Amino acid sequence: MHVPDGFIDAPTSAVTAVVAAGALAVSLRGARRELDERTAPLAGLVAAFIFAVQMLNFPVAAGTSGHLLGGALAAILVGPFTGVLCVSVVLLMQGVLFADGGLTALGVNITDMAITTTVVSYAVFRALLAVLPRKRRSVTVASFVAALVSVPAAAVVFTLLYAVGGTTDVSLGKVATAMIGVHVLIGVGEAVITALTVSAVIAVRPDLVHGARGLRQRLKLRVDGVLVDAPAPVAARTPAAARTSRRTLWATGLVTSLVLAGFVSFYASANPDGLEKVAHDQGIDRKAEKHAAADSPLADYGVRNVSNARLSGGLAGVIGVGVTVVAGSAVFWALRRRRPEDVSPVDTGL
Repeated sequence: MHVPDGFIDAPTSAVTAVVAAGALAVSLRGARRELDERTAPLAGLVAAFIFAVQMLNFPVAAGTSGHLLGGALAAILVGPFTGVLCVSVVLLMQGVLFADGGLTALGVNITDMAITTTVVSYAVFRALLAVLPRKRRSVTVASFVAALVSVPAAAVVFTLLYAVGGTTDVSLGKVATAMIGVHVLIGVGEAVITALTVSAVIAVRPDLVHGARGLRQRLKLRVDGVLVDAPAPVAARTPAAARTSRRTLWATGLVTSLVLAGFVSFYASANPDGLEKVAHDQGIDRKAEKHAAADSPLADYGVRNVSNARLSGGLAGVIGVGVTVVAGSAVFWALRRRRPEDVSPVDTGL
């Protein structure tokens, strides 16, 4: 759903840039409350994983494909404020290095793909957890539904932005019907990827999943006819074991991201994604502009002067994952806050 330059006029793009800048400023402050020395590395990894999975377009309808947006996944794993920053880092890397998503439309893309998906998905996620049983399975179910809803929500926001500042004269009814229809289907893919990823991380380190915090109910004991909280269980993990577990999770996630971007991406669907397809069919792309980074050595997810398509795309994917994880980790490590439990003699690790 990366919006190219020329789809939305300059005034509207400028307004969304201001909105995006404000949201990023708020997210930077909010991320300081969400991140600590345990979760900051995971946030950088989440950004790299989203970059990698976005390269894996999957077919959703005749001649159309879709890919992960990632807002729901990031919000649930590392928190909504950090989630906005994760997706924004990905969009910045894609726009500057790979000519994917216009530079003048960066505010549009952050507003639509980072802010909208994260805010909507996390609101749905928390609402569902409030009524579902307090179990890990509920986190997976809520993740699925939240991700499913977030994608058509982004399609609605794009339609509204197009209604305000679209550069072509196209029936808004047709645009809305086409965008929402195809992105409901893409949302199913988003939901599956998000739920599987969240459940996989919960199975290994539930304490690192932001959306799963506070779900464990304290054991109750009946004493003299009155229910009281049982004593907290004695921690079983040493700090060294907890660090090893986090490092294993991080290394496994990074290797997975590299394999997805460097190898599996070659087998992704070559069909245009939902926005590209709708734009072509409805004529939205008539005033699309050449990307300012179209001559980048990595434009269109290929390495210039590497003739082998598989090798070129694989190298570009690996470079993208590497740059994203470094940039994201630098931002999140700088934002982290040391908390008392980070320096306590025992890290339970759940």
